[in-house]
Amino acid sequence: MAGYLDLSAYLAGAEPPPLRDADRQRLARILGARTAVATDIRTEREWREGGVHGRALSWDVGFGPRTRAFLLTPAEHNGVLPGLLALHCHGGVRSTGAEQLVGTGLAPHPSAAALRGSVYAGLPVANDLARAGFAVLAHDAFSWGSRAFDLSAPSPRLAAQVDALEALWRERGGAPSDEERFDAISALHEDHLAKALGVLGSTPAGMVATDDLAALEVLAALPEVDPARLGAFGLSGGGGRAVVLSALDERVRASVVACMMATSASLLPDHLDAHSWLLHSPGLAAWRDWPDIAAMTDGRMLVLYGQRDPLFPPAGMAAADRRLASLLGARYTGIHYDAGHEWSAPMQADAAAWLADALAVRQ
Repeated sequence: MAGYLDLSAYLAGAEPPPLRDADRQRLARILGARTAVATDIRTEREWREGGVHGRALSWDVGFGPRTRAFLLTPAEHNGVLPGLLALHCHGGVRSTGAEQLVGTGLAPHPSAAALRGSVYAGLPVANDLARAGFAVLAHDAFSWGSRAFDLSAPSPRLAAQVDALEALWRERGGAPSDEERFDAISALHEDHLAKALGVLGSTPAGMVATDDLAALEVLAALPEVDPARLGAFGLSGGGGRAVVLSALDERVRASVVACMMATSASLLPDHLDAHSWLLHSPGLAAWRDWPDIAAMTDGRMLVLYGQRDPLFPPAGMAAADRRLASLLGARYTGIHYDAGHEWSAPMQADAAAWLADALAVRQ
C-alpha cells in the first residue's frame, strides 16, 4: 500500500456519495465508492498549440498522491462550453494515465505514446474534441500515472511473483524498459490491491469511481464550463468508467462507451481473464447485468462496438445492443464497426459528431 498509507483511515471515515435513489445507492455500495472532494487545485503549466489552450492541473482528494490532470479548451471561444470528462483506458498500462488521451505540448510519456499508437489511431482524442468546441478534462485515476502505487518495496508474496517475472525475462533474453517493468509488476499488484480493498470495504472500480466523481465536480465548477452540458467518454476500461459515472451522477447528459459493452453472462467463463477488476467487481453481475447498469443513466448514450473485438463475444455485444435499445429508446445509439479493440479514427469522428449534437456545441 506504499503511497497510500492513509487509505485505510480515509475509507473508514468517508461516506458514500449522496445519491438520490435506491438503485444508485446500491451501485455505490457494491462498488464501495466514497465521497472525495478535490482541494488545493493548482495550475502547474499552460501551453497553446494547434488551436488548443492547455493547462496541466493537480489536486488533492484527501488520500494518496496528488492527482495530475489536463484541461483543454479551444484557443479562442466565446461564452461557456460543454464539458467532457475524458476517461483513460486500463490497457494493462499503469505507468501513464490521462496523458494517453492528451497532447501536452511536450514530448509524450513513452507509455502514453505507445497506447495512443496502438488503440487510439495515433490521435490525441482530448485535443481533437477541444478543437471541436468542448472543454475537456482528463485526469489520472486511482492507481494510474500520478496516482500509481509505489511498488519499489513489494510485499513478500508480490516480491516472489516479481522474482518469477524477472527470471522469465532473463530466460527470454530481453530486458523491459522501466515503464514496461512497472506495468508488468502493476498487473501482478492489481490482484493484491483488489484483495486489500475488499477487506477495507471497497473495490478497484469503486476507488476509480471515487476519483472520477471528484473530477466531475472539478469540471462542473470551471468558469468556462456549462454545468448543464456535461459528458464523459472512454475506450475499454475508460468506457466502463463512463458507464459507472453516468449511472451514479445524473449530471452526465451524454456518455460515449467505446469497446466496453456486452452482457455479463456472455463473458463467463471464456472472457473472464480478458478483463480487469474494473469490470468484475464482486456482486455486481449478480445484482444487475452490465447493459442494465449502463441504462441507469439519465442522459443519452452512444456505444461503439468493434465486431472483431477479441475481448467481447459478438453474441454478447449484440444482446447488449438490443437490451440498451429496449431500455433507453431514443436516448441510445449503438454503432457497429469492422474493428478490433480500438478507437479508430472513424469511430472518433462519429463520437465527436454525436457529442456535438447531444451537448449542443455552439461554434
